[in-house]
Amino acid sequence: MRNWNDDPYTKKARKENFEARSVYKLEEIDKRERIFSGVKTVLDLGAAPGSWTQYCLKKLPKTDSKIIAVDISPIQVQDPRLIFLQESIESVDLSPYVGDGKVDMVLSDMAPKTSGVHDRDVYLSFELASLAFHTCEKHLKMGGAFVVKLFMGESFEEFHKLLKANFSQVRLLRPDSTRKHSREIFFIGKGFKTKK
Repeated sequence: MRNWNDDPYTKKARKENFEARSVYKLEEIDKRERIFSGVKTVLDLGAAPGSWTQYCLKKLPKTDSKIIAVDISPIQVQDPRLIFLQESIESVDLSPYVGDGKVDMVLSDMAPKTSGVHDRDVYLSFELASLAFHTCEKHLKMGGAFVVKLFMGESFEEFHKLLKANFSQVRLLRPDSTRKHSREIFFIGKGFKTKK
């Protein structure tokens, strides 16, 4: 069995003091799509172990910015701009933290604990991606951006159609740092269209 500690992205993350190699997926998405342009408030779902949160803090303005991170597992990241809620996304009430306004971007790197049963894992991934989208419906501002992970499977087209109906632009990306055996793909939605 391969030792993932030999993985070049894992080594790079350790060297650059990021909590996980997944930071390079978000970095590539950002480089290609410039998702942080004009962004001051971010909602980071499934934040643990915290590398996406770290990247957000690096990209957001030093003042007048905020990131709200949510996960049932703890993260070690600390910053005055960070509000971390150790709760499940199903039960957390984000309203007191988002305030009267809306967030500029919602990120979701949430993934189920994989069982090896393809259909089950794909279904659970779709459920988490759908939860992330429903969070957008409540808390993402008009024109805002959404980045979400989904496992490839029969729910792919359904989710793609959902995003195309609610964002002015939808891109798909499989970052170079994605493990070769992984079925994950990222959807990037820009220009959120709020319901009339």
